[in-house]
Amino acid sequence: MSSTSISGNENIPHILVLGMGGTIAGVAANPESKPMEYAAGQLEIGSLLTHIQSAIPQGVHLVSKQLANMNSRNLTESLLTLLGTSVREALENTMVRGVVITHGTDTIEETGVFLQLTCGKFAENLGKRVILTGAMLPANAPGADGPSNLLDAVRWACLPIDNCPGGIYAVMDGRVCMAMDLAKRHATALNAPIQSAPSGSVGLVNPSWLSGAKAVQAAWNEDLPIPEEGEWPWVEILTSHAGARAKTIDLWLISNVRGLVLAGSGMGGFHDEWLAPLKQAITLGIALVRTTRTGAGRTLLNIPEKDPPGCMASGTLTAPRARIALQLALNAADLAQSEGKPLTWQDFFARIANLPEIR
Repeated sequence: MSSTSISGNENIPHILVLGMGGTIAGVAANPESKPMEYAAGQLEIGSLLTHIQSAIPQGVHLVSKQLANMNSRNLTESLLTLLGTSVREALENTMVRGVVITHGTDTIEETGVFLQLTCGKFAENLGKRVILTGAMLPANAPGADGPSNLLDAVRWACLPIDNCPGGIYAVMDGRVCMAMDLAKRHATALNAPIQSAPSGSVGLVNPSWLSGAKAVQAAWNEDLPIPEEGEWPWVEILTSHAGARAKTIDLWLISNVRGLVLAGSGMGGFHDEWLAPLKQAITLGIALVRTTRTGAGRTLLNIPEKDPPGCMASGTLTAPRARIALQLALNAADLAQSEGKPLTWQDFFARIANLPEIR
């Protein structure tokens, strides 16, 4: 998992490319006839870079490192810790101009918000960009989108800082967005991860999008600590639906779960059968966050019903993003309280949920 592939001199200014696997590194057994029957995470990142080497802008040097090579549906919290730590170390390195991360699209949503909340302000302060990218077609499929996405990501990483400030971004299908806005919203479309995200063209940045991105970065004024491996708080996602049972919540009350993200219907409401057991969950100290299962829109405080003191609305965060945010908020609160600071998980989560929305 820690093998390194060098495609440039790491002692001169360079773009660091971190490989995490995914479809972009996938291989299909019969690419011509069955391109979607493939195994993800088969090719090393150094191999992927050889396909774009001739098109890299003059004077840009690449250094690559393999952190993982897997199907991103199997992403773990320990890998997020490794990735976050690697990104922060790279940003601190004066030889690194920017960072590109190749990643599977299934869970790129979680990684995008994780990097924004733990490395976003650090990257902005240093004037460096971290770029997430991936692919919807395996590397050997006809018309594979991985090479063009990777090339665009490298080009975006080394743009002059006047074009766009440092921060955590995502590039796919010729477009750029903030990484925390990237999410897969279609099973097969080539632009699936970015089609619903507020974005601009890689070649010509939309001024209104850039203004929104700057507003988010200005509002995010302090990164949250990266949890140590094995110290991520246990948080689960539960979806409200027709016929929801109280027992669904009861089963978690006898576990060591620290938080529950409730993916509610409509504006984030949940089944009345859950009211009593969720009240008990709050008395047990289990953190609750409400979001909507619709996948879009803002979940507002006290709508559709008044929220009890131990439950917070997610703002624009989808359930997978809200889960990562709640884990980071719980971890930050644990660390703060160990230092004698009277801060709660709500204090940290509120900063995340109230970030400006790019339209």
